[in-house]
Amino acid sequence: MMAALEGTEQGRIEIRTDECKGCGLCVHVCPVDCLVLQEALNSLGYTAAQYLGKGCTGCSICFYVCPEPGVLTVFRQERSSVPKSAPGGLCQNS
Repeated sequence: MMAALEGTEQGRIEIRTDECKGCGLCVHVCPVDCLVLQEALNSLGYTAAQYLGKGCTGCSICFYVCPEPGVLTVFRQERSSVPKSAPGGLCQNS
């Protein structure tokens, strides 16, 4: 797995820990290892997933593998605009 790079956050994850059943699928598929299973039990008696607070790329793989609807929400930051192009479609170097 790739390590999260400092300052490359392109998204963030919110987890409804009281509804998480702790299956760990999201933790397993995260390509930047920004999710872990908590040590403490949630109100249902499961070790819920937890976002580490940094490193999310906004890929949403965790969202798609989660079997519990609505537990994970991935927020993506808007990407910067496309580089301005010069007449004829050539990109300008800034």
